[in-house]
Formats: sequence, structure tokens, C-alpha cells
Amino acid sequence: MSVSLSVVIPVRDGERYLAAAIASVLRQRPAPAEVLVVDDGSTDGSAAVAASFGDVVRCLPQPPRGIAAARNRGVAEARGTHVAFLDADDLWDDDRIAPQLALLEGPPEADLVGGLVEQFLSPDLPPAAAARLRCPPGREPALLPGTVLVRLDRFREVGPFDESLATGEFVEWMLRARAAGLREAMLDRRVLLRRIHGTNHGIVRRDAATDYLRVARAALARRRRAGGS
Repeated sequence: MSVSLSVVIPVRDGERYLAAAIASVLRQRPAPAEVLVVDDGSTDGSAAVAASFGDVVRCLPQPPRGIAAARNRGVAEARGTHVAFLDADDLWDDDRIAPQLALLEGPPEADLVGGLVEQFLSPDLPPAAAARLRCPPGREPALLPGTVLVRLDRFREVGPFDESLATGEFVEWMLRARAAGLREAMLDRRVLLRRIHGTNHGIVRRDAATDYLRVARAALARRRRAGGS
């Protein structure tokens, strides 16, 4: 079966970094079959940035519904055999897709593959703002939206991201994927550069931290049901 990749990039008011994110995807070889930028109610020039790349990028506008809903919209519209994600303020490493595909196809075959993530302080930050932010050094293996490549049919078997969660929606999805028996692999090389700029979702939405507790409780309930207790 031939492989084709759909890349989903959710964005809301992310015009500052979106062009760099899209460009990092378009540098991949093999090239993605489609790049789907889901504009989640932006009030800035994000849609214009996406449109500036021409037909290679499909811009999907929707009312502001949150990052989980934006990713779900992209997956629903995807036409590839595999799907990958990138947040609009992050960057893919060059030539990440080919080695991930090779690892995914095995042996042994896997259903999804992650890789290493490295964080960096955005160069446009004023020195005083950069000094207040913590940027962990080095590279770490990670199963995150921006590191994962997954077979689209298997993603759809697990089901969409939980749109009731303001944060932690990918952790919740991974727990369901593991419960469903999806096979995982980890590429031992950097695949994602995560930009730290002070308005990252995980920084500004600290009020949503209770979502992680909801995710943990739901996973425990699933295990109990599966065990019959």
C-alpha cells in the first residue's frame, strides 16, 4: 500500500510563527500529501499566512472551539494513510518523516511512532522575558502531538480527541490508544523543536490543570471495567 501523509496544524491567532511551522513541514521528504491548517477562530492574519502557501495548504476555518476540536476537524478532513500533527508555534526537524515511516513499517510493525523533542526559547523574546522562562536543556523521548506519526485508520479506531478537555487531550487519547492495543515505537532522533515564548498553551492555561485529574480518573475507570472489578 502506498503511503500518503496528512499533516494537521491547529492555529488561533498564531500568525507570528505559523509560516515557519508550515515551512518546516513542507521541507520533509517524502513531501506530505496535504497540509491542513485548521483556523480555530483567529482574529489576526493566520488565515492569510496559510493562504500565502497556495494550494499545497488547505485552510479550514471554524468558530473558536479549542485545540482538540481543531485537531479533530483536521483528522476528519484528512485523506492520507497516515496523520501527523504540529502546533502552529513549533517546528518539525528536517527529514523526520522518512525515518519515522521506516520505523513504523518495522519489523516489527507499529501503529504509531514518536521521537525526541528539544525545547528552545523563541529568538524574538526580549531578554528580560526570556530570563523568566524555564527551557529544559537537551532532548527527551516523547509521545506528543508534534512528535507522533500514526496510521490514520488506527487513529480513527481509537476515536477523536476529547473536546471537553482544555488541556491533556493528547494524554487522554494515548491512554485510550494503549487500552485499544495500539503498538508503539520510538525513533531515537530529534523530530520536534518546541518553541517557548511565554504564551504557550500549557503556560497560559494553568487553570485547566484539573483536566489531567479527569483524564487519570477516566483511565482508572476503564481499567476497572476491563478487569471486571
